[in-house]
Amino acid sequence: MWKHICHVAPIGFLYVDRENHLIRCNPKACQLLDIQQCQHIPPRLLLELVRSYELDQLIEQTRKVGQHCEREWIFHPVSAEQAILSQQQPRPMRGYGLPLADGAVGVFLENRQEATLLAQQRDRWTSDVAHELKTPLTSIRLVAETLQTRLEPPLRTWVDRLLHETIRLSGLVQDLLDLSHLQASPTARLTKQPVDLVKLIQSAWQSLEPLARKKNLQLHYSGPSSLVILADEPRLHRVLLNVFDNSIKYSSPEQEIRVCMGLTANTTSTTQQVHLEVIDAGPGFPESALPHVFERFYQADPSRTRSGYELGMARQPDSSPPSSSEPAALMNSSCGLGLAIVRQIVEAHQGSVTAGNHPATGGAWLQIFLPWKPSEAVSLESVT
Repeated sequence: MWKHICHVAPIGFLYVDRENHLIRCNPKACQLLDIQQCQHIPPRLLLELVRSYELDQLIEQTRKVGQHCEREWIFHPVSAEQAILSQQQPRPMRGYGLPLADGAVGVFLENRQEATLLAQQRDRWTSDVAHELKTPLTSIRLVAETLQTRLEPPLRTWVDRLLHETIRLSGLVQDLLDLSHLQASPTARLTKQPVDLVKLIQSAWQSLEPLARKKNLQLHYSGPSSLVILADEPRLHRVLLNVFDNSIKYSSPEQEIRVCMGLTANTTSTTQQVHLEVIDAGPGFPESALPHVFERFYQADPSRTRSGYELGMARQPDSSPPSSSEPAALMNSSCGLGLAIVRQIVEAHQGSVTAGNHPATGGAWLQIFLPWKPSEAVSLESVT
């Protein structure tokens, strides 16, 4: 019965021994990996049948850690016959590795083509809508700015609110366009140059200092006095603005926001990477929301947490219009795009970002990892 279930299953299944010999696979796996006559071949090295570095890495990682592992990649079929190769298209795959006895590994394979197409259609639709909204919002803003200088209070107050909301919507539209552009061609959209991360942290904090001063919040930095990497400075500045803005809004008064930076080993290669941590003393993320905090438009259910920690751009704690002296980044209300933009920019730099709650403060704990080469360093003298 078990063999029959595997045979008719709509997902692929591979079974390899400790030497990576393919012992068994079902018809769906043969279809996904283009294995010919998989039911009538003796055990052979998986690499002889399927040229996929990512699949081999998933198997080795599962065997090494001894627990369930997951990986997504684009599978490129390989064939000696030119006619067959021209008809085969790369396909997105997701693999689930399961450790078995005696070093054997089972792998479930899923074709992600349909999900990828749906995501592309969603992003294209979002981008098209954002483009269409940009022009009328610009016109509304021009009209509001013209009326603002010609009206007396209290009528001017209503125009101020209209202008504030128009600017907020314009910011949301620009965020959607930035996400679409980054997702379409992540690395092509970057203009990399040497950037001192320490100075960039100070610059981002100074931009948000008016808001931090209202709650008497302090920035506590520990790490190198200077650390230079190759990066897109405006986009990394945007990352820090989004992260700091959330931390400031949801930290209690008279607290400090900790920023820790250093170098750590890269788990996937022999190089090093920058490890940047931002820790606040706010209510933190709801545990149920942690797997979704980097999804666009996702926000936690306020009923699940007392303060409803914002998962995107920080929302205003009250409904009053901000003053014109506040930075533009602070005039965006909650839209669930802040951390989505953070992840997109960090991943475009070939880095990664994780979210959690710090065990000491209980507040939000964001960890950003960026690639780093020793040739980029200027100074690594630690300061606190």
